[in-house]
Amino acid sequence: MKRIGLLSDTHGYLHPKIAEFFAECDEIWHAGDIGNLDTAKNLASIKRLRAVTGNIDGNDLKSFYPHFQDFMCEDVKVLILHIGGYPGRYTQEAKLLLKETKPKLFITGHSHILKVINDPKNNLLHINPGAAGKQGMHQVGTLVRFTIEGADIRDLEIMELPKKN
Repeated sequence: MKRIGLLSDTHGYLHPKIAEFFAECDEIWHAGDIGNLDTAKNLASIKRLRAVTGNIDGNDLKSFYPHFQDFMCEDVKVLILHIGGYPGRYTQEAKLLLKETKPKLFITGHSHILKVINDPKNNLLHINPGAAGKQGMHQVGTLVRFTIEGADIRDLEIMELPKKN
């Protein structure tokens, strides 16, 4: 069993409640637009960090984190890509990666909009954790926490973060 903390679009800012919300997690997954290396290092000091780079991330982050990741967590194949779209409206790159990797869990960021959508066509769960940083049009930051046990994805929880501390 693994408890996962999921976030995206921090843009170099870590809300003080992130460490508390992810304290009981085994890993933190970041779906891109980390912002800077210090932000990644701070997250990695909380728990093991898996991350992908986003469209605002520079070469410093790209030298440590890939553009996308596909891996197994328990018995769940996971694909993380910053800009991927949504079920029925995936980007071309996402369509190719979905066909190639066949994940059960597809995680994206970029939109700053929290969405959890079942995609029966691709037999997967799609999660976009929204944005955890201050930059962007979103009014409330969001974090996601869930459990993967065997082939089950369950116990999904959301924390809302005010844009002002």
